Amino acid sequence: MANSEIEQLSIDTIRTLSMDAVQQANAGHPGTAMALAPLAYLLYTEVLRHNPASPHWPNRDRFVLSAGHACILQYSALHLSGYNLSLEELKRFRQWESATPGHPEYHHTEGIEVTTGPLGQGFANGVGMGFAERFLAATFNRPHHDLVDHRVYAICSDGDLMEGLSYEAASLAGTNGLGKLVYFYDDNHITIDGTTSISFTEDRAKRFDALGWHVQSVADPNDLDALREAVANAQAEEAKPSMIIVRSHIAFGAPDAVDTAKAHGSPLGADEVAATKKALGWDPDRHFYVPDEVYANMNGIERGTELESEWQQRFSNWSQAFPQARETWDAAWAGRIGPWELPEFEVGDDMATRDAGKKVMQAFKHAVPTMIGGAADLVESTKTEFVGGGLFSDSWAGRNIAFGIREHAMGAIVNGIAVHGGCVKPYGSTFLIFSDYMRPAVRLSALMGLPVVWAWTHDSVGLGEDGPTHQPVETYAALRAIPNLWFVRPADANETAYAWKVALERSDGPVALSFSRQKVPTLDRSELAPAAGLERGAYVLWESSTSPDLILIATGAEVGLALEAGRKLAADGTDARVVSMPCWELFEQQPADYRDEVLPPHVQARLSVEPGVALGWSRWVGDHGDSISIEHFGASAPGSTVLEHFGYNLDNVVARANALLARVA
Repeated sequence: MANSEIEQLSIDTIRTLSMDAVQQANAGHPGTAMALAPLAYLLYTEVLRHNPASPHWPNRDRFVLSAGHACILQYSALHLSGYNLSLEELKRFRQWESATPGHPEYHHTEGIEVTTGPLGQGFANGVGMGFAERFLAATFNRPHHDLVDHRVYAICSDGDLMEGLSYEAASLAGTNGLGKLVYFYDDNHITIDGTTSISFTEDRAKRFDALGWHVQSVADPNDLDALREAVANAQAEEAKPSMIIVRSHIAFGAPDAVDTAKAHGSPLGADEVAATKKALGWDPDRHFYVPDEVYANMNGIERGTELESEWQQRFSNWSQAFPQARETWDAAWAGRIGPWELPEFEVGDDMATRDAGKKVMQAFKHAVPTMIGGAADLVESTKTEFVGGGLFSDSWAGRNIAFGIREHAMGAIVNGIAVHGGCVKPYGSTFLIFSDYMRPAVRLSALMGLPVVWAWTHDSVGLGEDGPTHQPVETYAALRAIPNLWFVRPADANETAYAWKVALERSDGPVALSFSRQKVPTLDRSELAPAAGLERGAYVLWESSTSPDLILIATGAEVGLALEAGRKLAADGTDARVVSMPCWELFEQQPADYRDEVLPPHVQARLSVEPGVALGWSRWVGDHGDSISIEHFGASAPGSTVLEHFGYNLDNVVARANALLARVA
């Protein structure tokens, strides 16, 4: 059946708005928007259960544009369907402080669920939303009370599917039966460098079938009825995630640009825009034009309000029937952490901070009953699990997700769980060195300000025999370079408890916890500052005088060594101070007078002790200070041997401190 006149007019309005916005900005990606305008129309007018007047109601369907470069398609649909996104903002596409940036940005534009652009991220974010939906449904739904029951729709591109991240995430979605996922693959055969045939020839349908997905194909996105049938089939298949392969033609409707690589990432040009409008039956001299009947046809506020009102009634009935569950629900969606008691570790109970972390997780697990996460096939090593919390793969109510050896997907999925809402403080865990494998997702968690936890272990050359491939000498500096990421390296078991406290309490961004494999002494706090000092990023752990000649600054497992050296120096007549500095970022946020109190500006003899590159330490040790660092890769041997050979021993720290004192005297 042919599309109705108003359907076609609405679709072509999306196309013309998209062309005009990209042309006016003189930058952007018009081709995909023109090709997928029918799909966007169908999604925003018929498929998505959403309310443009209330973009954040919990049971809305989520939509992810993984092909974030095509964001003008989504912006046009958001504007036409009634979201708070004006036509003026479409005219300001890609301009300073506009609501229509060059890729979708979370918390920036109403109706945008997650920041996308780096290809494959949105694909995996959507899988994370699918994990969250199934977990929350299993946790809160009751017989005859389906409180959580929504879908995640996504559009992905050839570029998304070329990225290995997408297949990592797709495998997890299939393995876990995330049947509320409905993805559309824009199979337009075009990339920036030409046709997909030069680099991408496998059978994608068979690949997704092998991954446990329900796969369909639509030959022409302009056939709305074919799209409707495919969507209905996908909605009916709840045991498997769905992939609908849509054979589109980039820049559809453009006489000369259709099916060309140039139409992917460049404006069509004024002449081609005019020719395309003429071919569509539009006035070529009229720009950013929206017929009144299109606004009337596409506005989704009335339908959305009815959908939300119906759910609100269900929510009210459920709340009355299950008041205790309602309390948990409210806390979960507000991101509130319940009361919990920090464990206290005894002096002499030396342990790796990863082992301390496991005990801390057990202490707070009931305070965050909707916190979920897991490790990249390393739970036995990272010690990051909720004991007794069950496996998600066994039951969707399980709090422990078995991510397998998929660090990158784990990171992006955790981000997706976070943006979904209701799952407080999701976390992902692996060895610190493998944070490199998940760095794009970690960066995006910081960019979006997501309250997630990255719990990384085996955090230095002290891990030993696995050798330089696993020893993260450059990793501290690389992570500290990410804006808005707090990197915390606790000194001992009691600092570990406060590190987790910081991670649980932060609401405006991610916290990375860095734990040791090797045992470290649990410091005797009777003559030291309390471990609560960690909450300020750095603190005076011990000093022989309030007017020190020398300050030793250390992080993590090396704090104990710095303390030993400080005491030795004091015994030899040097007034010494030892500062534990587990988190630079937290310390930077402290008032200047506190920072100066910890690191008095007049004390020039400052020596940092950390088993990584010295990059960045000059800020804290100053122009005249020094760093005991590792400016090369590690080595395979027992951890204590490696540390000894690289200078992390009492004699070397004392010798370097004395040499520094001599230089600044």
